[in-house]
Amino acid sequence: MSQPSFATHEVFNQSPPFEDVDLFTVDRPLVDAVKANGGAAAERDLSEFGKQWGSAAMADRGRVANENTPKLRSFDAKGNRRDQVEFHPAYHELMAHSAHAGVHNSTWTANGKPAGDAAEVIRAAKFYIAAQVETGHLCPITMTRASVGALAMQPDLLGKVMPVLSTRSYDPSFAPWWQKRGMTLGMGMTEKQGGTDVRANMTRAVRDGEAYRITGHKWFMSAPMCDAFLVLAQAEQGLTCFFMPRFAPDGSVNAIQFQRLKDKLGNRSNASSEVEFTGAYAERVGEEGKGIRTIIQMVQLTRQDCAIASVGLMRSGLAHALHHARHRSVFQKHLADQPLMRAVLSDMALHVEASTALVMRLCRAFDRTPHDAAEAAYMRLLTPAIKYWTCKSAPPFLYEAMECLGGNGYVEDGILARHYREAPVNAIWEGSGNVMCLDVLRALSREPEAATAVLQSLAAKTKGLPGAGETASFIGTTFRRADGERVARLAVEKLALLAAAAALNSVSPRNAELFASTRLATNHASMYGAVELDSGEARTLLERALP
Repeated sequence: MSQPSFATHEVFNQSPPFEDVDLFTVDRPLVDAVKANGGAAAERDLSEFGKQWGSAAMADRGRVANENTPKLRSFDAKGNRRDQVEFHPAYHELMAHSAHAGVHNSTWTANGKPAGDAAEVIRAAKFYIAAQVETGHLCPITMTRASVGALAMQPDLLGKVMPVLSTRSYDPSFAPWWQKRGMTLGMGMTEKQGGTDVRANMTRAVRDGEAYRITGHKWFMSAPMCDAFLVLAQAEQGLTCFFMPRFAPDGSVNAIQFQRLKDKLGNRSNASSEVEFTGAYAERVGEEGKGIRTIIQMVQLTRQDCAIASVGLMRSGLAHALHHARHRSVFQKHLADQPLMRAVLSDMALHVEASTALVMRLCRAFDRTPHDAAEAAYMRLLTPAIKYWTCKSAPPFLYEAMECLGGNGYVEDGILARHYREAPVNAIWEGSGNVMCLDVLRALSREPEAATAVLQSLAAKTKGLPGAGETASFIGTTFRRADGERVARLAVEKLALLAAAAALNSVSPRNAELFASTRLATNHASMYGAVELDSGEARTLLERALP
């Protein structure tokens, strides 16, 4: 007697994949924020980028690159030390697409000067879009872009590197950087005995003719297949920044020995290593003893990218949650039409819209800093505050997005579990929350008049918004307190919220009023959806977030 056969059950009441969309034009808050900050001329280019990164093929590359993590190959088949890291082809494809779009270098001219106009804003929009698909590969993209800021302190070295760094080619071959079509740069500062206090570095640099030989270790050095690294080491005159290539000038593999790759919570597609230097060849960048002053030119830019990536991750979480809710039915209604779910989603949309306006406003300040003292002061004071707020916002936001999908959000078949694991790293890397607060206090103490002018400007740009005046007053009073460090986290968060309201006010005044009334006039509830927005406001926010 034959057994009955059963057909696979019919799948229904599930949302279709959120793919093959233009991640730029479908994001009205991003389009408007780019326009408000001078980038309107790039809309066609950004739309093409949005279509490419919103494709099903690109989403699959992101998935595969994270499922097939990097592997360290310390030796070749004959026992020769090689210290190579092997990546899945999907990772290289992501790198190539980002490089081709100039995400690693478009804010610089071919000779390493700031590109000007709205280069920072336009490049940030691409970075924000790419972060929605795959964030791990953006680590070397970020460091390569930011390295030019530090290399500018050593013009002769910058002049040698820029002809290779300024191309839009990605060359993954293991070869000396001067023989390649394009190059990437990494960074190594953290040691076992201290990450935040880099002055505690024990790595030593000894002069060898015009160059140096470096001996020591780095507890974290990301993207170890970069063609060169900026590292800190103690030279005769003190802590100094160095350019350390993977290959020495004679073409031999430099004495950079990777001990292991870190097993990280997220950021899985990107390799982060523990490394020993055994007399590695390096060239000085900037003056001896001025290593922190030199490397901070790079760190400001990497912090900027941490903020952009965090907002990109939140945007992706919102888009996937809203897309799912519009297709999923429960109790005879689509989830997106249920009052509680609409309250949650619209509150999340408001947060993302303000965050997007804020990071694009910050990027405008980076564009204008070389020729505008007020924008330079904004950049110095607000970069750590914005990194603090946006990066710390991302993990709980993405948890909320996962919950909107229920069990489907929690499993690795979708992207939100990966986003959730990715989110904490931006708050941890390039200065944790407390470090960001201390940097805000440091900016206030070093440039009190300039910082006061920034606060006054924010107050003026938010005049009339609910709670803005009281928030500005609180910030000023708190930062003047003798025990300001003890309460710095609250003041820095308020500063970021005020700056977000000001940025959003130039993009969408009505939504700036909503943001201020729910974040400045009152303390925002710890859970999304615990604010009252009328149905029309909720509908407008959701339509702007995803038509």
